[in-house]
Amino acid sequence: MELSDHTNRIDQIDQQLVALLQERLEASAELAAFQKEQGLPLRDSWQEREHLDRLAGMAGEDKREYIHLLYSLIFDLNKSHNSKRLGWEAPLPQQIRHAIDHTPPLFPEGQTVVCQGVAGAYSQLACDKAFKNARILFVKDFDNVFTAIEAGLARYGVIPVENSTAGTVNNVYDLMMKHHFSIVKSVRLKVDHNLLVNPGAKQSDIREIFSHPQAISQCASFLKSLPEVKVTPCANTAMAAEMVARSGRKDIAALSSYSCMRLYGLECLQSSVQDQGNNYTRFICITKEPEIYPGADRTSLMATLPHKPGALYKLLARFYAQDINLIKLESRPLPDRDFEFMFYFDLQASVYSPSFMALMGELQDICETFTYLGSYSEVI
Repeated sequence: MELSDHTNRIDQIDQQLVALLQERLEASAELAAFQKEQGLPLRDSWQEREHLDRLAGMAGEDKREYIHLLYSLIFDLNKSHNSKRLGWEAPLPQQIRHAIDHTPPLFPEGQTVVCQGVAGAYSQLACDKAFKNARILFVKDFDNVFTAIEAGLARYGVIPVENSTAGTVNNVYDLMMKHHFSIVKSVRLKVDHNLLVNPGAKQSDIREIFSHPQAISQCASFLKSLPEVKVTPCANTAMAAEMVARSGRKDIAALSSYSCMRLYGLECLQSSVQDQGNNYTRFICITKEPEIYPGADRTSLMATLPHKPGALYKLLARFYAQDINLIKLESRPLPDRDFEFMFYFDLQASVYSPSFMALMGELQDICETFTYLGSYSEVI
């Protein structure tokens, strides 16, 4: 046989498969319509599992896992196709459309925004970038930001979620499991850490440096060059600068922003001491109930999946099937379940896209628990 004979044979098989898959989709939709009309229950997950095992059993031992995987995907696609044909829509797409219809066309100005830290904190700089004329309410920690939003003390809150050098802010992702909120915008902020001291201090005077753990991590190479200097974590980079200023001491310094230098009357001994010049932190802006502003093209989700092989694959296959780009996948351990995880997803897709709405209607059936965290745009 020639090469063309082999490829032609595969082409012929593919033509038959496509025709048969279309026929199967139509037959499945007709069955679902009949069951709906007669008031009959749809096939449950246990019946599907038995059917899947029978189909896999028809294949040889070496091909059984491939048949099992293929038909798992076919069953999922059948459900999606049936929903479209019969006009079934899950609650989430309806909620998203309601949020779109009831959100003003312009992002609001002059709002009260809560963030962690003190004046000059990077969270404040992110607030200033996201909002015009914001009234900023500072709280002690990230948990209090979520709590303030839930209690109605402020309409919006701003929280860091990841850094291009140090990675994810893990405790924020852990707090997401505890609180009710919706993301309405994200902000990418260029972060420059500077070595700040009281006026007249010299680098040879410094015996201790204070800063937030993320900032310390981002300046690891610089700090290694000062082996005799103690490095002490504190709650916030701005708090570190404020503490140095209030102390009046010349033997301590802070890793903080240039705005803190001006705010607290400090001097900069070295600027931009972070390891990477392109050091960015991403912040999310949260509120209590969903608000979806025009141009939203990013969506965040949170889900737990069945603790069995292929569970994450089935979810990722849906993203691929709908041609939706996954731009972030994060996992955090569930505190009350051994070696099981909460997954966080950031998707890149217009909220107005039919494929996005179709995906939002399908995910509830795949996930053990599923939370829509919001659709929004990012300010760069």
